[in-house]
Amino acid sequence: MFQAYDVAPGGQVRGDIRVPGDKSISHRAIMLGALAEGVTEVHGFLEGADALATAQIFRAMGVRIDGPEQGQVKVHGVGLHGLQAPAGDLDCGNSGTSMRLLCGILAGQRFATRMVGDASLSRRPMRRVIDPLSRMGARIDSQDGKPPLQVQPVDGLTAVDLKLAVASAQVKSALLLAGLYADGETRVTEPAPTRDHTERMLTAFGVKVGREGATASVQGGQVLRAARVDVPADISSAAFFLVAAAICPGSDLVLRHVGMNPTRTGVLHVLRAMGADITESNPQLVGGEPVADLHVRGGRLKGITIDPAWVPLAIDEFPALFIAAACAEGVTELRGAEELRVKESDRIQVMADGLAAVGLPVTVLPDGMRIEGRGGEAHPFAGGTVEAHGDHRIAMSFTVAALRSRGPIHVRDTANVGTSFPGFVALARSVGLDVSVAEGD
Repeated sequence: MFQAYDVAPGGQVRGDIRVPGDKSISHRAIMLGALAEGVTEVHGFLEGADALATAQIFRAMGVRIDGPEQGQVKVHGVGLHGLQAPAGDLDCGNSGTSMRLLCGILAGQRFATRMVGDASLSRRPMRRVIDPLSRMGARIDSQDGKPPLQVQPVDGLTAVDLKLAVASAQVKSALLLAGLYADGETRVTEPAPTRDHTERMLTAFGVKVGREGATASVQGGQVLRAARVDVPADISSAAFFLVAAAICPGSDLVLRHVGMNPTRTGVLHVLRAMGADITESNPQLVGGEPVADLHVRGGRLKGITIDPAWVPLAIDEFPALFIAAACAEGVTELRGAEELRVKESDRIQVMADGLAAVGLPVTVLPDGMRIEGRGGEAHPFAGGTVEAHGDHRIAMSFTVAALRSRGPIHVRDTANVGTSFPGFVALARSVGLDVSVAEGD
């Protein structure tokens, strides 16, 4: 089904909302709950296509999963060695997280599996996870390093001490999960900090996880015990509304129970450096994950040179941050973000093309972008038609851009928004955006 958004120009953002549950944590709750002994209860589960694909995959391997129903899920764990051979392919849909983390789990199984994905996922690179897992003895066959992936059973995995060349939470997580099936201690050292949801959740499930500086480690053979998982609101989803309020003078928005994991808060660092008025309240620790309410008020933003240390902490939020940069006064420059080119789309080029389509050309860099903001103008964007290329974050970013546009913005190919943010349009309307949806074949 083809879908597009028509977004009327102008408006302010006001309200008190909670965005859906964190996608990264929802994936991991299903995976670890399935490998645990006992029944894991998940609250606030993200009922988006990506997380649902993970649940269906584990059902196909013999795990009983009740729900989701209003964000509630029960996972009846089968233990580390209780998964069963599926009857057919395991379909990851659009979810790179599912496929990469599953590589680590499936590498330790005694049966063969084949993972497939949609057209977008089938173009995404998998060697970054295949190659380090092969050093543990895993056998994963691919088509030029891209899906589908065939995981063959092996006699056993061997623990390794690996230094990753690229900062990737998905690769780190896959190796730690494979380490549960390995003989000895698996150690993974990152070149820069990435999200640590896997380490935190493994600990909540009773696994001892070593953490020394940039190195995380697990000893093979540990038993996972069922746990209660309370999924915070996804800061990556909150980012679109943070930007929406920040770019519109007079806006006033509260976002409730947002995940504040320090490996995910780069979007806040960038927006605050640009001058955004964002305050935190009601901090809590829920299931090992910090959460807080965020209050953002609209105002004037200024261009900045983005600190390279913030890049891995905000990698999924840069499409929205590019919109903020366009609405700032002065130049914003991002470097060191070549990872954006291998997401659901080439997010550097696709965002540049979209910004040009709405009247704001930018300078494309091999590893980032330079944007001359028009924050001094009431309408930095002229309006126009943008191709989202099936990338949910591109689609939502240009929806937000209409708030500072002179004319309407038509965003094409938006159906995949449902992979990460079901209910986005309704929530956007509730806080003041004028969005209509057109569907067709």
